[in-house]
Amino acid sequence: MKIEPVKLTQYSHGSGCGCKIAPETLSAILHTTEIQARDPRLLVGNATRDDAAVYQLDDDRVIISTTDFFMPIVDDPFDFGAIASVNAISDIYAMGGTPLMAIAILGWPLDKLAPAVAATVLQGARSVCRQAGISLAGGHSIDAPEPIFGLAVTGSALKYELKTNDAAQPGDFLYLTKPLGVGIMTTAQKRGLLKDEDLKTVKKWMLTLNAAGRSLALMEGVHALTDVTGFGLLGHLLEMCEGSSVSAELDYHHIPLMAGLEHYIQLKTFAGGIDRNHKSYGSKIGALTDEQKAVLCDPQTSGGLLVAVAEKDKNVVEHFLKDNGWPWQAIGRLRQPTHPVITIR
Repeated sequence: MKIEPVKLTQYSHGSGCGCKIAPETLSAILHTTEIQARDPRLLVGNATRDDAAVYQLDDDRVIISTTDFFMPIVDDPFDFGAIASVNAISDIYAMGGTPLMAIAILGWPLDKLAPAVAATVLQGARSVCRQAGISLAGGHSIDAPEPIFGLAVTGSALKYELKTNDAAQPGDFLYLTKPLGVGIMTTAQKRGLLKDEDLKTVKKWMLTLNAAGRSLALMEGVHALTDVTGFGLLGHLLEMCEGSSVSAELDYHHIPLMAGLEHYIQLKTFAGGIDRNHKSYGSKIGALTDEQKAVLCDPQTSGGLLVAVAEKDKNVVEHFLKDNGWPWQAIGRLRQPTHPVITIR
């Protein structure tokens, strides 16, 4: 059956990881005075806001579990399913794990969009799962007022391979494996201002699996990993800094940006999440220009890995990133804890 073209972004009030609840609000939701029994086998819960939960099976093996879903970030249903799947699977790679299987999460406005369109979303998801070497093994769906899609993903690792966001050390160099600007440029798309060649660029990066996380996790000098999504680079770096009791200094001119981003900064196609993010954590960040705030607080969907690397191993990491086509320049360095927690030069 032929499916008439649709523009999925017209059916949602937000898009991609820009739909995430602001860090400040999320903290209020998660805060509780209830004392829970500590399971010694739960190695990573929500205390450090890491990318996934980790449960120890035995002396050697751990299970990694995560879920991620959002409203359309692009108009094409196949691409929406694929991008949402890449984004969810990224959490496993960001912990140094290997994905094992995925379960789909689907909310669909049946009164507005045909079931065949949802089937195309699932086709996009299956294509990414095949690329990652896993099965889309099942799922759950509901009739919802806006289209929602994502995955719950299970992965595994050996315990010594596990990388968390709270093990960075003073002196570590910072690397970011994908350029920033997804939120700004997809907001331009929603306003009908994004050029076709720039849409191709954004899609290419959002559709790129962060499988490099597996190789990086095996490098001795990689101390910490996380992926950069809805809280922007500053938000996820702040989680790393506070979890690791360090501060960070960023070199703005070394931070990779999407090709063509400057044009959309001038058009001020800023995602609503930029201000929400900055309001949540801006008191812990040094002085920012308007452009720096827009870029560094921009919600990323299927963003890159943020990697903290010991100085003695930075050349190895840089060669690996460069050889595999990832941005490879250090974007900053970690220091002893100070206030503000993050400064930009």
